[in-house]
Amino acid sequence: MDNVDSWINSVIDNNLWYVSFVFLIGLGIYFTYKLRLAQLAKLPEAVHVTFEGKKVSKKNEAVTSFEAFCIGLGARVGVGNIAGVAAAIATGGPGAVFWMWIFAIIGAASALMECTLAQIFKEREKDNPDFFVGGPAFYIKNGLKNHRFAVFLAVLTVVTYGIGFVGQQAGNSADAFVNAFDFEYNDIVFGIILTAIAAAIFIGGIKRIAKASYYVVPAMAICWLVLCLILVLINWDQIGNAIVLIVGDAFDPADWVSTTDSLFGGALGMVILTGLRRGVFSNEAGIGSVPNIASTAKVKHPAKQGLIQSMGVLIDTLVVCSATAFVILTYADFDILIGEDFSKASLVQAVMGESFLDEAAKYIVSIFLVVFAFSSLIGYYSISENNVKFLTDNKKYTKALQILIIAVVFLSSIVPINLVYDLCDVFMACMGIFNMIAVAMLAKYAFIAFRDYFRQKEAGVAQPEFCSDTLKDVGLDTSGITVWDKGMAAAYNDDERPVVED
Repeated sequence: MDNVDSWINSVIDNNLWYVSFVFLIGLGIYFTYKLRLAQLAKLPEAVHVTFEGKKVSKKNEAVTSFEAFCIGLGARVGVGNIAGVAAAIATGGPGAVFWMWIFAIIGAASALMECTLAQIFKEREKDNPDFFVGGPAFYIKNGLKNHRFAVFLAVLTVVTYGIGFVGQQAGNSADAFVNAFDFEYNDIVFGIILTAIAAAIFIGGIKRIAKASYYVVPAMAICWLVLCLILVLINWDQIGNAIVLIVGDAFDPADWVSTTDSLFGGALGMVILTGLRRGVFSNEAGIGSVPNIASTAKVKHPAKQGLIQSMGVLIDTLVVCSATAFVILTYADFDILIGEDFSKASLVQAVMGESFLDEAAKYIVSIFLVVFAFSSLIGYYSISENNVKFLTDNKKYTKALQILIIAVVFLSSIVPINLVYDLCDVFMACMGIFNMIAVAMLAKYAFIAFRDYFRQKEAGVAQPEFCSDTLKDVGLDTSGITVWDKGMAAAYNDDERPVVED
C-alpha cells in the first residue's frame, strides 16, 4: 500500500493538479472579472438572502434556501478544516494558508457560477414534483446536450464522494480517535459507532439530512470557532508572529524551509499548489459537488443560491480554516515537531496539547472531528444520491448506495489514511477539470441570470423572480430548462411574502 500511495502521489496526483490549477484558478479569475468581484461586493446581499424568509421546511415541502446552505456548508466544513489545514501547513509551510485565502476568494466566484447553473438547469423529481434535483450532470445534459459527458461526470461524482471523500472523512476521524483513546480494537469500535450514526441518517433521505444539517452545522462551526478564539486570545502575543509567518512564507518560503526542511516542503510553487489543493479540499469551490445540493433549494431566482453558496466558500476558508491555522501557528513548537511522525489529525491534537487543554486536547479534537466528519458525510451522501438518481430511476440503486457508503464508513476506519488522501486528491483534480470546462461553456447563462437578479433589485423589486424568457430573449437555447418556464415563477416562492416594490 505504501508503494501504491507513493506512485499515486508522485506520478498521477501532482501532474493532474498542474492541469487542474489552470482550470480552477484561470477560469476562477475570469469569472471574478466578469462578475466584478461579486463574491465580495455582493456579500451583504448574500447574507440577506441566506437568512430571509422561512428557515425550515415542513415535512412534505422542498428544501429551503437556508437548509441548502446548511447542507452545503456541512459538506464544506469537515475534517479538512482541522486535519486539512494541518496537512497544508505541514507540507507547504505557513504560506500555504495565505494561498488558501486567495484561492477561496477566487473560488467563491466559481461557486457562484456553478450553483447558479445548477438552479437554472435543475429538474423536478419524477416521483415528487415538489422536490428538485440538479448539479453538473444535469447542466451538462440539459445545457450542453451531451449525455455521455453527463453520465461520465455523474459516475465520477459518485465514486469521488460516495467512496473517496466519505472514506477520507471517516478515516481522519478514526485516526484522531485511535490517537486519543488507547484500547484494543479501538478502530473497530469507533468504526461501528460512526457507521451506526451514518446509517440512521442516510436511510432517512434528503429531508432528514436537511433537518440534521440545520441543527448540527451552525452549532458545530460556532463551537469550534469559540474554542479556537479562546486559545488564540490566551496566546495573543503570538498572533503577530503567526501573521508574519503566513504572509512572509507565502512569497519567500526559502528562509523558513532552510531551518525546517524535514517538516515543510520547499519552493514557492509547492506552497502555492498546496494552498490550492487543501483549500479546494476544504471549500470544494469549482469541483461540482455543492451544485448538487444547491439545486435542491426552492427559490424564486437561481442567482440566490449562487450568492448563498459563494458565501459558504468564504465562511469555510476565511473563517473556519483560519481559526485552525492561527491555533497551530500560535502554539506549535516546531523544534519539537520537526522529525516527529504526526498524521494530519494528531498534529492538531499535539499543538492544542501545548495549551491549557493539555491531555484533554486529544479527546476534544477527536470529538470535533467526529462531528465535522458527520456533517460532511451528510452532504456527501446527498451529492452521491443526487447523481445516482440521474443515472437511474430504479430505487434499488439508491438503497445500494446507502449500503455502499455505510460499508465505506466502516472500512475506512481501519485502512491507511494517507492512501485515502491521495486517491481523493486524484478524484478531486479530475472533478475540477471536467466541471470547470462545463461551467465555462455555459457561463453566459449564469452571467445573464446574475445580472437579471440585480437589475430587478435596482428597479425596487424586493424578491426578484426569474423566467427562462430572460435567456431566450438574448438568443440562448432554453429547450433544456424545464423549471423556469413563463408563469412558473409566481408559484415558485421560497417564502409566503408577496413581491414588494418600493
